[in-house]
Amino acid sequence: MSKRDYYEVLGVGRDATPEEIKKSFRKLARQYHPDVNKEANAEEKFKEVKEAYDVLSDQQKRATYDQFGHVDPNQGMGGGPGGMDFGGFGDIFDMFFGGGGGRRNPNAPQRGSDLQYSMTIEFKEAIFGKETDIEIPRTESCDTCHGSGAKPGTKPETCGVCKGSGQQEVIQNTAFGRIVNRRVCQNCNGQGQIIRDKCGTCHGTGKVKKRKKIHVKIPAGVDEGAQLRITGEGEPGTRGGPPGDLYIIIRVKAHDFFEREGEDIYCEIPLTFTQAALGDEIEIPTLTEKVKLKIPAGTQTDTYFRLKGKGVPRLRGYGQGDQHVKVVVVTPTNLNEEQKDLLREFSRLSGEETHEQNKSIFERMKKAFLGD
Repeated sequence: MSKRDYYEVLGVGRDATPEEIKKSFRKLARQYHPDVNKEANAEEKFKEVKEAYDVLSDQQKRATYDQFGHVDPNQGMGGGPGGMDFGGFGDIFDMFFGGGGGRRNPNAPQRGSDLQYSMTIEFKEAIFGKETDIEIPRTESCDTCHGSGAKPGTKPETCGVCKGSGQQEVIQNTAFGRIVNRRVCQNCNGQGQIIRDKCGTCHGTGKVKKRKKIHVKIPAGVDEGAQLRITGEGEPGTRGGPPGDLYIIIRVKAHDFFEREGEDIYCEIPLTFTQAALGDEIEIPTLTEKVKLKIPAGTQTDTYFRLKGKGVPRLRGYGQGDQHVKVVVVTPTNLNEEQKDLLREFSRLSGEETHEQNKSIFERMKKAFLGD
């Protein structure tokens, strides 16, 4: 199944700015977050959005994607993920050039595979950071045979066909002359060794599955979709190669009161009609404490106030973002007759209840609808 265009996935144009890409990612990540969206395909959509953002948010990756699309120019000849597949091109190259072709030595040291672990943390843990231990399943060297794959007391034997090289040479006489074609040794499957008596624990693989405990430090200020790399904690390498890395993908639970946009925090506070009209001083909860906020007389609904430095610690730098408080004036309900009379009197004294004023408002609305 072909991948969708990354710009299409994020719903932005190809000329979108980094800020537009980031804003769209945050919106979609919240929409499809598996902790919020319980639809069957929500997690797949979340992964698709994350993959698109990882590419388009990186200047170099984005430039490569704009030029080549989903085809990886670095893997084009290998038929690997995202690359082009040339089928038997390697065999043809071997036939005419004696198996040179830059093919890897099957017995050369190889780096271990990377591992990925998804970690869900609380909203405030993402803000202030945390330290925790996680357990990951991974492949490790067998303790019984010390990674050899052979039964204790025995050793692997050098393959008698390839003499330990892991490759076989097939010589062909053609009209072009003598051609040497190299193939993976079928006798030892390219390992260069034969294990006669296999280890009973790992069954000759030299590796076993284990769960390893790893201590993780999550820095303050991480956000949804952040990726932490722990070097050397991936799968072990083979034949003396280095281990891979462990990548921890951060998922952040939604908060009942606060919302986050980058380094800023947003919240919504209700005001009574009296507080908005006469002004007041109220308490506002922040991430760490309660602070006083002065509400000026005549404050309108949907007005924003800024609490400087009460936001998220900057992940790479000094200081913090801000907290933005939106006030919403709550209309009173279930009024008794005395309260209604007082409001009618207030309206009369304010001159709000006039026929001409209402007529003027309706006329303006009518013109707006008609486009005049």
